[in-house]
Formats: sequence, C-alpha cells, structure tokens
Amino acid sequence: MTLELKQSLKLTQQLIMTPQLQQAIKLLQLSRIELVDAINEELKENPLLEETPLEDEPERETVTEIDNSSTTTGTKEITGEGDGREEFDWDSYLEDYGPMGVTYAREDVELPSYENLLTKQGSLTDHLMWQLNLSHFSEREKRVGEQIIGNLDASGYLKASSEEISTLEQVEDHIVEQVLKKIQEFDPPGVAARDLKECLMLQVRFLGCENPLIEIILEEHLKDLETKNYNNIAKRQKVSLEEVFEAVSVINTLDPRPGLLYNEDRPHYIVPDVYVFKAGNEYRIVLNEDGLPKLRVSNFYRDILTGSTENTGDRTCKEYIKERLQSATWMIKSIQQRQKTIYRVTESLVKFQRDFFDQGINYLKPMVLKDIADDVEMHESTISRVTTNKYVHTPRGIFELKYFFNSGINRTDGDSIASESVKEQIRRIITDENPQKPYNDSQLVAILKESGISIARRTVAKYREMIGILPSSKRKKYF
Repeated sequence: MTLELKQSLKLTQQLIMTPQLQQAIKLLQLSRIELVDAINEELKENPLLEETPLEDEPERETVTEIDNSSTTTGTKEITGEGDGREEFDWDSYLEDYGPMGVTYAREDVELPSYENLLTKQGSLTDHLMWQLNLSHFSEREKRVGEQIIGNLDASGYLKASSEEISTLEQVEDHIVEQVLKKIQEFDPPGVAARDLKECLMLQVRFLGCENPLIEIILEEHLKDLETKNYNNIAKRQKVSLEEVFEAVSVINTLDPRPGLLYNEDRPHYIVPDVYVFKAGNEYRIVLNEDGLPKLRVSNFYRDILTGSTENTGDRTCKEYIKERLQSATWMIKSIQQRQKTIYRVTESLVKFQRDFFDQGINYLKPMVLKDIADDVEMHESTISRVTTNKYVHTPRGIFELKYFFNSGINRTDGDSIASESVKEQIRRIITDENPQKPYNDSQLVAILKESGISIARRTVAKYREMIGILPSSKRKKYF
C-alpha cells in the first residue's frame, strides 16, 4: 500500500460568526438590567457613543409602541443632529439650590418627611452587636461574642464549633460556652442555636412554658413531629392525644428560623420588557423603553472623520475613530434588532395564546419553541434567547415569556391541555380540600379524571412538588 498526495475540490456551507452577529446574539439573550449595564459599559469604552439628552427627544410616553412594518424599532435612528453642547439653566439651579449644597424648599415642591429618608434596614448582625455592646462583657468575652455573631448564618444558626472559636480567640472552651449562653438570651429568641432542637428549646424556655411534654417532644420525638405521627407520641409517653395536641399547638407557634426576621435580602421587583394592553377586541403590544439609554453617534468625532474641523488629526487617529464608529453603529443596530425581535415574538405569542389572554390560565394551550419559530421565520435558538429572562405585562399578570411554552396533557375527549393549567387545577383542588382529610395523589388523579384530564399519579406528584405543595401526610391538620 502506497501513500500519495492528491488535490480535491470540495464545496461546503459554513456559518461565519461575524463580530456583528456575535454582538447581536449577546444582546438578544440579556435581561433588561443586563442590557442597561452593557450599554453603560459601552458608553464608557466608546467615545463616539453618547446618550441622547431628553430635551433633544420628541415628546413621548414612558413606553413606545413599535410599528411592525418599520425596519428600525426601539431606538431612534442616528441623525447626528446637535453639537452635544447643551445649554445649562443656571437660573433654575440657583433657585433650587443654595450655596454649600444646602437645599431650599420651594413653595411648589413638597419635600419628603425625615421619617421617610431612612432606607437602610438593620441586619441580624447589627441587631446582635447592638445588644452585645449593651451587655456587661469583658474585652476578651466581647471578642468571643463578636466571633460568635460573625459565624451566624442568615437563619440565625451558629455554623462554627466552640473549639474553632476558642482556637481563633485563644481562650478556653468554657469561656466560649459562657458567652454563647448569654448571646442565646438575646433577641430574637432562638438565635445562635447549633441545631433545630436547640433553637426550639431556647424559644420554649424564653416563653416560660410549664408543660413538660413540650420539651419531651422536642428532645425525643422530632421525627414524629415532622411526620405528624401524634399517636406514636401519645403511646410512648402514655398520655392522651388531646395532651399531645395541646403541646404541638404551642410548638407550631415557634420560629425555626429566627434570623430571617432581620434578613438583608430585598425583594427583586420585575420590570417588564413588553406590555400587552387590550383595546376593544384587539391586543396592543408596547415595548417598555423606560430607563434604556438612547444612543447616538457624537457629531464631534464625525466631523473629525470627515475633515470638516480645523484640527483633523493624523492617520492613526482617523483609523481609531473609524473603528469606534463601526462598533457604535453595530451596537445601535443590535439594540434595534433586539427590540424588533422581542416585539415579533410577543406578537406571535398573543396570536397563539389568545384564549389565555381572554379567559385565563385554564385556557393556556400547549406550545413549543418551534411553533413560534415557524411563525416568525426564525431559528428555535433565537426564540429561546428572546424568551429567556424577558417578562411581559398582561391583563392576566406579569409572566416570563418562557411561561407560555409548556408540554401538553391529554384529555379524555382527545384534546390536550397545557401543563401549567393542570398545575393550577391541582393548586385549586388542594386549596379547597378539607385540612383534616387532605387528598392524596391517587385521589387527585381521580378528581382530575372527572374533569376530563388523564394523568398518571407520578405526574401529579411531580407537579405538586413543582408548585411547592407538601404530600397529604404533611398537609393534614389534626386540630
């Protein structure tokens, strides 16, 4: 067998990821907050990009409806008008603000009260440190107390052992235990516990409960308490079921995570990317552009590039400006394309899910990415990027665009129903059930079958867990 070299001609097709395409794909999958951050970062890096001042924009509402027939949507077309040197209204400035940064109230301006100026909420660490500083501790004990408070998690549990703290502060173990015992008397009750049992026991002692059965249940029957096996507790402790119910009713008032009361986490408010309004019998789609910087190319650098200014600069300067100009143009066009794509996808969603918008979640239809991709003539990956981390405000509430894509469950009459509609029906059935006799998964299957929904028991269990509902054994209430 001999080896030889040959030349052959082969024709293939290959997708080249140009920088423009890469940037467009990157911006398409960004959320609204990430898009604003990306635009601000580009404004810092590219001197040719600048934000259009509000006084240069035509009067418009907070959100602007997009004309689907237009090829440039979402942002204004680059006009290059204006020299970027806006006049500053010194009269209004001096009227509102006095010297040394002191603000003077105007008759037509209502200032907020001082009570509304406090925006920072104290954390669990701040609350405990305040109590520590008010307590009578020596300097060594105070350092140990600071170490204990610093090792508490968000729920208020101590995550470091006494040996670790004593090693860090170079003190004896019994000193750590003494300081820990004092800190466990701080507010909120149950803080600085090392496990759930200790946390609940601290709260019981703080409340001064005289029922010894409460501490016995916490010490010996936590598992039975979790599974609500009250008969076993009564049998082993040789007490009546009513006594167990009385003790459990007190335990149910305890807080297993006392530190969450001072949790610093703030709710994350959703800002919709697009609005859907009903006008008569039709739905209007409006993009939310409030807060998105309006970009334009600086005319100062454009004049340098065209040579219309006296100081035209050298060749290297012009090459740099050309490169930055191309980057700025790509950025503006990519944002416009992103807005147009979101509009088209939302328009297609409204068309497919018209029954949902008219009548509610029970009429949500099964749908996959391919349905929208075929309708708007785009690739499924593009639809996936568009619907990720994007939210739409509808007459039915605020939903992520991904929410409208779900699998179908067969009905007994041959039709199909969306899985989200089935989850909603399961939630409603459980909400209306008798707390003392909750439905198990098999009973839920039978109830859904009466409604014409054919579904397996394991699927019901999966949907129940997805919407955060406990099994029947843990939902049952004995009193």
